[in-house]
Amino acid sequence: MEPADAAVGCILGTAVGDALGLACEGLSKNRQRRWFPSIDGYHLLLGKGVCSDDTEHTCMIAQSILVSGGNEESFARDFAWRLRWWLAGLPAGIGLATLRSIAKLWLFVPSGWRGVYSAGNGPAMRSALLGVCFADDEVKLVGLNHIATRLTHTDPKAECGALAIALAARCSMRGQAFEVFLADLARLTTAHGAASAELVNLAASAHASAAAGKSTEVFAQSLNCAKGVSGYVYHSVPAVLHAWFSHPRDYARAVTTIIRCGGDTDTTAAMLGAIVGAGVGRSGIPQKWIDDLVEWPRTASWMEGLVLKTARAAQSGEPGTAHPLSIVGLALRNAGFFVLVLVHGLRRLLPPY
Repeated sequence: MEPADAAVGCILGTAVGDALGLACEGLSKNRQRRWFPSIDGYHLLLGKGVCSDDTEHTCMIAQSILVSGGNEESFARDFAWRLRWWLAGLPAGIGLATLRSIAKLWLFVPSGWRGVYSAGNGPAMRSALLGVCFADDEVKLVGLNHIATRLTHTDPKAECGALAIALAARCSMRGQAFEVFLADLARLTTAHGAASAELVNLAASAHASAAAGKSTEVFAQSLNCAKGVSGYVYHSVPAVLHAWFSHPRDYARAVTTIIRCGGDTDTTAAMLGAIVGAGVGRSGIPQKWIDDLVEWPRTASWMEGLVLKTARAAQSGEPGTAHPLSIVGLALRNAGFFVLVLVHGLRRLLPPY
């Protein structure tokens, strides 16, 4: 897969997976099945799909790559400001670690004190595009992943998990064997010591389980996630890797498999969608699911245009101009999304339980 095609598949795969999993977020896998006997489309807004922070953060990463050309100092400065203004837009459902870390950014604390010590999967939900854009520059890939992670999460596990998703997207784009991914993961995370060893062992276990034909749900149970995959990065990333190992070229089956595991379904489906999307491109994602995205002003075509420019900037190393986005449109969208989430939350108080 060419980098530009992989980048389009990666970001659209993120958005579609995010939107598919959003209605199921926080539901146990058993209650999810009672609510949604089939997952052949979107369930949050009359059969249409809307995205959450997983897609928003991926778009911010793309914008920061675009305007920095991959320069680490420029990338860090731009992404920090995008996080600040994203929080100022009052997004719904923001994670506590991300909220606290962006509050620190607004207080302009020194760089050594930024972020919070958390092993949540926030950095991993937005890192896949780094693996696609900087597939041939491991120094920059690792460096930018470090920056993007540490702005919000300082636990080494969060950084290792985010790098795992980026490397998986790279491996998927290149069509490489899973063993190559496992070797790269061990090599590029080794500086993190125990955190690296634990994740490499989990990834190897996921690969062995998938090779033995065991389902992702069964593997998730071995992670103590019988009721649903949690937002802890060493739960969500290994589960996502297992689903990728099991269905590397089948986007629909992969994302529905991880959603059926329950728990943090929008984020796990976004991460997995990004990985598989990087390997199959736009054409490998069901067209109806792309067409039924009603996300605005970050439309599917807007995201596609963004990452095409981003991929060119990453390859050339030359900064580009930010892809324009309506601030008023974002404010209106966030207000509508907040109401939608509130209504959906109240609906969950009712049966079936």
